[in-house]
Amino acid sequence: MAEHRSPAEDYREVAGHFTRVAAGVTDAWDASSPVAAWTARDVVRHLVEWFPSFLEGGADVTLPKGPDVETDPLGAWRTMSDGVQALLDDPTSADTKVVDRHIGEVPLPEAVAQFFTNDVFMHTWDLARATGQDATLDPERCAVLVAGMQPIDDLLRSSGQYGPKVEVAADADAQTQLLAFIGRDPAWQA
Repeated sequence: MAEHRSPAEDYREVAGHFTRVAAGVTDAWDASSPVAAWTARDVVRHLVEWFPSFLEGGADVTLPKGPDVETDPLGAWRTMSDGVQALLDDPTSADTKVVDRHIGEVPLPEAVAQFFTNDVFMHTWDLARATGQDATLDPERCAVLVAGMQPIDDLLRSSGQYGPKVEVAADADAQTQLLAFIGRDPAWQA
């Protein structure tokens, strides 16, 4: 994870990885995922549903609507993700503010980077694991994320977005620490 990358470049890389994993899903969209009660399709559904609503409510920005996740999860993801990338590639997007009661007023590229890019990154592991693909994540980004989340542990847990921490060895690698912190069992298998 290069610190000098713009939100657009960062999203392009992270979303590109997720897209490659989603494109690698053949007939496993109904496979269980590491997120309790979610299938692989539900991982995509989560990303395709929550973020467009967040942008519409907080910045009056409407992302393109693609096919239904139920019938074409990859197409739904690609359409929405391409819309996010187009926003980030637009130099005027920095003038757009996202307003939310939890975060205040934040420039759109910063809001995408902070909330969505990181969510896509973490859910890449879920989709890869659910569908039997390589679930290796960028270790540097994992370390940065877990270091940034640890100080706000109580806030994150109270949001309901993260499960209870999973205990792992103190010297576990950064990916294992991140997954355990967000409530995933790093050893989970489909």
